Amino acid sequence: MEIDRRRFLTLATLAGLSPSVIQAAGRGSPAASDHPLYVAARKADGRYEAVVLDARGHERQVVPMPARGHSFALDPARGRAVVFGRQPGFFAVAFRIDGAQPPVALEAARGRHFFGHGVYLPDGSRMLATENDYEAGRGVLGVYDASRGGEYRRIGEFETGGIGPHEVVLLPDGKTLCVANGGILTHPDYGKLELNLDTMRPSLAYIDAYDGRLIDRVELSPDLHRLSIRHLAQASDGAVWFGCQHMGPASERPPLVGKHRMGHTPELFAGPPEVLRNCRNYIGSVAADPVGQVIATSSPVGNQIVYWDAATGRSLGVTSLADGCGVAPLAPAKFLVNSGMGALVQAGPASSMRSITAPSAGVSWDNHFRRL
Repeated sequence: MEIDRRRFLTLATLAGLSPSVIQAAGRGSPAASDHPLYVAARKADGRYEAVVLDARGHERQVVPMPARGHSFALDPARGRAVVFGRQPGFFAVAFRIDGAQPPVALEAARGRHFFGHGVYLPDGSRMLATENDYEAGRGVLGVYDASRGGEYRRIGEFETGGIGPHEVVLLPDGKTLCVANGGILTHPDYGKLELNLDTMRPSLAYIDAYDGRLIDRVELSPDLHRLSIRHLAQASDGAVWFGCQHMGPASERPPLVGKHRMGHTPELFAGPPEVLRNCRNYIGSVAADPVGQVIATSSPVGNQIVYWDAATGRSLGVTSLADGCGVAPLAPAKFLVNSGMGALVQAGPASSMRSITAPSAGVSWDNHFRRL
């Protein structure tokens, strides 16, 4: 644990430097651009960074991090984001998209670590992050004051109704959170070692974003109790799509993708047998296109992105990309995808893959790619 605290102090030092530490690499103000902006975490030439870039791959800002990053909480209305350290993450960094102010360093509360995901409330007053209360073995949402002058102070927490909460999304009503409780018990003293594979109970939990009340909670069937629910995206019809990682024997081939609406039974989709087999029991990221009608799920270990019809669950096609994981919406039925090999491409079910930037041996993109 001491190592993580020393890393955090390094981060705090970075955050206290002048804005020139934030390397503005784009041409002109990001706010003035007609192109959508994206954020992603990466390792570049040995440095860990969060990057703001446009759809053409032009970098607008680079934010230093002390260790590997994962995903983000986004507040596009106010031009803000928070990047979280990869599980078990003991740091996060809040920053402005335009680089106008120095970043703010967040340290995980004592006895907690970040799981790599978070969300802002619509009015920007609060930011909530998925966290592990690792001594008690329970999942929580840390609540942070994101109001003007709040400096992201942690002011409380909500229980998530499960173990190992990973991604959290805010539903269109602006007040209901959906949390993917992965069901895997971990403790930072043991790294990512899974401590409860025989008793896993993954779930989707719906939580009131303002008072933490558990509204609804659903689990998969008992025979799928090792199917860890990890990543989420929302379709235009209001359904929450989810991607899973199977923690059972490698010879098993359960469906890895599903969708759910509150009050209904979760639906699972396997797709063609060869596509499911090639996913190798691992979905690394889930995203919906800008109109919410096509869902993309990535499998970096399977080197493929699979597309799904959001209305029917029908598999629409596959893009092959080595170590491709980060997926973000670009246009109807089109996505931007990055990879651990440094690639940034445009792809979709009805179009061939097109490179946006050439792969770089010195760059490794992390698992998630988010559109502002």
